[in-house]
Amino acid sequence: MTSHHPDPTLHQDPRPAASTSSYDVVVIGGGAGGLSTALTLGRALRSVLVVDSGQPRNAPAAEAHNYLTRDGVAPLELLRLGRADVEKYGNAVVSDEVSSARAEGDGFVVTLAAGGDVSARRLVVATGLRDELPEIDGLAEHWGTGVLHCPYCHGYEVRGRRVAVIGVGPASALQALMWSQWTDHLTYVEHDAPLDNAQREQLEALGVTVVTARAVAVAGDGTRLNGIHADDGSTVAVSAVVVGAPVSARLDGLEGLGLVARSWDMMGVSMGTHLPTDAMGATEVAGVWAVGNVTDPVAQVITAAASGARVAAMVNMSLITADADAAVAALRELRATRSDAAV
Repeated sequence: MTSHHPDPTLHQDPRPAASTSSYDVVVIGGGAGGLSTALTLGRALRSVLVVDSGQPRNAPAAEAHNYLTRDGVAPLELLRLGRADVEKYGNAVVSDEVSSARAEGDGFVVTLAAGGDVSARRLVVATGLRDELPEIDGLAEHWGTGVLHCPYCHGYEVRGRRVAVIGVGPASALQALMWSQWTDHLTYVEHDAPLDNAQREQLEALGVTVVTARAVAVAGDGTRLNGIHADDGSTVAVSAVVVGAPVSARLDGLEGLGLVARSWDMMGVSMGTHLPTDAMGATEVAGVWAVGNVTDPVAQVITAAASGARVAAMVNMSLITADADAAVAALRELRATRSDAAV
């Protein structure tokens, strides 16, 4: 029978200690995707270092949702639990940033911002995305609390309330259409994304109020939002604001690897940039994989974690194959040496 608890001997395995400067895999980014990668690799007896800046994208949110058995847990608590899972298999998560990374020999050298280099046979990029918020007063301050973007992450919490979508790009009308599922009190503020006739008719048919003005500020009482101030002097009463801001892949410090962020399109509309991979999570750079939002911008927390487990298996297989190839080469060399000696 398989035990549901980790074997205590796992804490005494012969792999390199967390303080070593050489690892099988360095995971850059310690969100759900990165930690899941490290957990799976740790259970595969690989030495892993997770380098995390401590600035998760969802940190402002009070709760994370749609994560089975952890629905409603605070994002930072989820990461604390994830770190503990990684560390119990003998690997480490360090609070630091990567200042540079480069290929060297058959692996990579990663320089940490706090000082020092570490080497790795493989790299996994789990750095996430950066939201490019429009310059509207008060918007950034309420991001992740009163200012939202994903209805599957936050829609239930504001169901039936007054919600306004601020148009910031070509996908904003579609976003308003989605949010109409969660509330009958929805307003669309055109701002930078005026509706065409078909979009306007569709939203109005669903009972969505359309405001043909620009948002200049979002306002609140210190704990929650209560309105959007428009440039025509009007105020839209709200409990929550929705903004589908463009995103950009966070690749700071990784320029030396040759990774290239490319346009991310959803339903034919450019939504920003991401780091493309193949179906197995491999990037265009040999030996480098990517997981989570940096490659899949629509991935929720549980999706990012799932991608980490899947990619970890691919990374481990690449190491197994490399070790097998090296063993075959060494055996052939040994046989050749013995053959020459026998002549």
